[in-house]
Amino acid sequence: MLRRLHPEQPSDFAFTPSNAKWAKGQIAKYPEGRQASAIIPLLWRAQEQEGWLSRPAIEGVAEMLDMPYIRALEVATFYFMFQLQPVGTVAHVQVCGTTSCMICGAEDLIGVCREKIADTAHEISADGKFSWEEVECLGACTNAPMVQIGKDFYEDLTTDSFSEVLDAFARGEVPRPGPQNGRFSCEPKSGLNALSDFVMPAITGNGSVARAEAMADTIKRIDGSDPAYTDPSQSGSAKPAAAKKPARKATEKLSKPPVKAAAPTTKGEGKRPEALKAARGGVADDLKLIKGVGPKLEKLCNKLGFYHFDQIAAWKSSEIKWVDENLEGFKGRVTRDDWVRQAKTLAAGGETEFSRKNRGRA
Repeated sequence: MLRRLHPEQPSDFAFTPSNAKWAKGQIAKYPEGRQASAIIPLLWRAQEQEGWLSRPAIEGVAEMLDMPYIRALEVATFYFMFQLQPVGTVAHVQVCGTTSCMICGAEDLIGVCREKIADTAHEISADGKFSWEEVECLGACTNAPMVQIGKDFYEDLTTDSFSEVLDAFARGEVPRPGPQNGRFSCEPKSGLNALSDFVMPAITGNGSVARAEAMADTIKRIDGSDPAYTDPSQSGSAKPAAAKKPARKATEKLSKPPVKAAAPTTKGEGKRPEALKAARGGVADDLKLIKGVGPKLEKLCNKLGFYHFDQIAAWKSSEIKWVDENLEGFKGRVTRDDWVRQAKTLAAGGETEFSRKNRGRA
């Protein structure tokens, strides 16, 4: 299925203070240069905050993780748990339509969605409260047919019981998740035929149901204040996030040929390539058009005196070795992503497959 960003996008995105603090704690779990490993939890928290993933949210998370925008977009568009369009303000309903549920009445549940929510999937109801879609197997085959609403499963549904669940949500209630036909979990509908002397616990729902009900967590969005979602940076197992360096001042436009930059303190073997003190004419090339260069690496290259494609295209093997050693937290990136080959194409006015897709996005 082709997944595209919604045609109407908000102008910007920012995490709430509590979610921003949580996000920093997630990033701190990973070593320097490996922050991209936090991409899925941060995208998920952005969706929890807004209800869906907008382009500004995806790109904002990419900037936090020093990733090229396209890498974050690849993750967001690959996983179906990420909603790329606005959803209902109360609940988004996912109806399982795979074999077991289809046989047991999933098409009837879709009929209820068409009647009570909207005629087509991903369309928001007239009151703005609900949206729905059909999804692949959600793994509750023994309790078919079923739907996922928010974070929880509503199982063993009929058209009547499903209608009652939606009506309860519309009234502002949070109906109990789990089986809707009296089953405790996934025991046979006809009753136990094994372990028949087992005494059912004297509670009306299993542990998962009881937990979700106690927290009203079915459709509650995470704002970072819930005790179940504490800031990992405050625990002893995670190191605190490194403080951001102050932003550099903008370079003034040059009225004469650029002066070569003084060599900064560096390390490692190899020969330092010829560097510039500032971009020619005050305008640098968009180095993010080189696959593997994100916003942070572009700033680092500029800091080392590299602003233009032709500079990178001219690097020799000893110079590549020097740059690879001096990319703080990104050692080896020049060689791994073959920057020189890409830069030669871009410096000559050509396009790589990566630059063609990403020109104008950053």
